[in-house]
Amino acid sequence: MTRRGFLSGAATGFRAAGERRLRITRVRAVPLRVRGEAAAGPTERKSLPDTDPARWRQFGPFSQLTGAILVEICTDRGIIGYGMGGGGTAACYIIEHHLSELLAGLDPLNIQMIWDQLFASTSFYGRRGVVVMALSGIDLALWDIAGKHAGKPVHELLGGPTRENVPGYYTGNDIERGLKLGFRGVKISGFEDARRGRDGARRAVERILESRKRTGPEPLLMIDVLSAWDVAYTLDVAERSAEAKLHFIEEPLLPDDSEGYARLCREVHSTRIASGEHEATRFGFQELIRNRAAHILQPDITWSGGLTECRRIAAMADAAGLPLVPHRGGSVYGMTLLCTLRGQTLAESFGTGDSGNQIMELLTPQLEKGCYLPPKGPGFGVEFSDAILRKYAPGLL
Repeated sequence: MTRRGFLSGAATGFRAAGERRLRITRVRAVPLRVRGEAAAGPTERKSLPDTDPARWRQFGPFSQLTGAILVEICTDRGIIGYGMGGGGTAACYIIEHHLSELLAGLDPLNIQMIWDQLFASTSFYGRRGVVVMALSGIDLALWDIAGKHAGKPVHELLGGPTRENVPGYYTGNDIERGLKLGFRGVKISGFEDARRGRDGARRAVERILESRKRTGPEPLLMIDVLSAWDVAYTLDVAERSAEAKLHFIEEPLLPDDSEGYARLCREVHSTRIASGEHEATRFGFQELIRNRAAHILQPDITWSGGLTECRRIAAMADAAGLPLVPHRGGSVYGMTLLCTLRGQTLAESFGTGDSGNQIMELLTPQLEKGCYLPPKGPGFGVEFSDAILRKYAPGLL
């Protein structure tokens, strides 16, 4: 399929000839309690010494899964779409006080047009971060409506799966548990000792090598640095841990250090550099590609612009010959995209084996022999019952 053809399918063919248009009647967004965690409060921050390394890791209530939101879009024919986004209560405020007004009365099946309108209308104060996280949740809710309207999984609206499954990898520090679940690889985190100098680097290398002994030689091993290192530190650790044969190092630098990422991509030869979890829209990924600042691109469909924009990013990655390995690709949202791609990819775990967390289980497709299967059922195949909403998104009831 040509790039133009790949993109043009985003908002066409969802309505039968002569069919009356759908209309959006209500848009709401509330925090989604994906995890019970909360950001460190003022008392915790004040108790830390001024130069404590933990002060560089205070992400607040609008970041990561702490800031997950659920967007609900209702239509005049009773079809309701749900989409996960990010940005916490800040994103909910933007949706309530700006974007919901722009959406009122529109045909929800004009998904690509709506995305472009909302992005243009927020560009003077948005372009990335909280605003695009809010837009991501809206976009996914619109796709959910489109799938339910057609009575098909969303991936069928994209042309159907190109593969039966996608190999998964486990994100978590319990390596043995990840392998026992059948995953093809494991990604570990907690590498935040850069501000402790060479002693921190030594501990990082020791932990990487010890982790490889625990996995054995075959499973993939990756590390997630969560933007805690600098260029020199990354080069040092990568060189001294080369025998571990890491599949990739994820986000070693702050997201905006494009020059630093480009240098790592030129000078690191023992592994690959992955980035993009905290990048947004095709414009941001275009810069990563243009600057050769990533070996692997990792958009998050619930943060980087939704399915509409991540399809555009996927087309760009394909044209550049770069693998697309989305952050949380093992969710129903990530797998909807991944199962339609042509190139090699991996799906990061999201909720698999997280027993007792109903919302994580609900948003995770079936895992079979270490591979995720395409979601089943209309839309994204997720039924948000009153019981689920009452427990995890009570603001919608």
